[in-house]
Amino acid sequence: MKKLSMLMLTVCSTIIFAQKVSDYKYVTVPEKFETFKEDYGLKNFFTKALTGKKYIVLPVIKDQWPYEAKSNYCNVVTAEIMSDKSLFKNKLIIQFKDCNNKLILEAKGSSSIKDFEEGFQDALKEALINIPVSNPVDLLPASSNSAQRSSPEVVVSTTSAARAVIPDSNNFSNGKFTLQRIQIDPTQFILAKSGSSVPFATFKSTSKDAVFLVKLADGSTTIGYFENGSIVIDMPQADGKFSKEVFVAK
Repeated sequence: MKKLSMLMLTVCSTIIFAQKVSDYKYVTVPEKFETFKEDYGLKNFFTKALTGKKYIVLPVIKDQWPYEAKSNYCNVVTAEIMSDKSLFKNKLIIQFKDCNNKLILEAKGSSSIKDFEEGFQDALKEALINIPVSNPVDLLPASSNSAQRSSPEVVVSTTSAARAVIPDSNNFSNGKFTLQRIQIDPTQFILAKSGSSVPFATFKSTSKDAVFLVKLADGSTTIGYFENGSIVIDMPQADGKFSKEVFVAK
């Protein structure tokens, strides 16, 4: 378990350092900040502040998004404000997460002003000091895999045999052992066993939606794909043939 934790830390650290909030051009903000009893004018204040920092805050209706955001959700960062409960101060936390729900930046703010609306807005103003101005890098190309990740049952390709459905879970089992999926970046992820520092399998995107080039722990290479919400690997056998290993989402 310790080895797996170290592996996850290494992977996550790589993502955090490779990705900054300022790399993004587009931001989504929820309709309602769920941890607050009322809005307290936070959404309007927050939206105006992000616009002032040169981010484009996207509308709630995705059909109204620009193509470069709608075609690949990994070009969009999600912003959220959460209440940080305190007896004597109005405190809150701003979090920015990427398309794989990985935390990129967290900023905290507090205010001694007792009035909720004025106090929370004052705390938000303090937290916003730590939010950098948008300085976007090159946007990712259109990708069905990445763009549809927020919807667990989106069909990305079809065959006469089965639907290739993007699984929403991060834990998968073949009935013998359980693996954890760790997203490295929009084009690759790994399946890792608990207690092992070596990934069971590393998946890299190919030119075909939901089909991956897979490198196994023993160094052999095969293919893998999504099928009906599961991850399937064509496991090479000693006789040169392949067997179908299905990992079902848990």
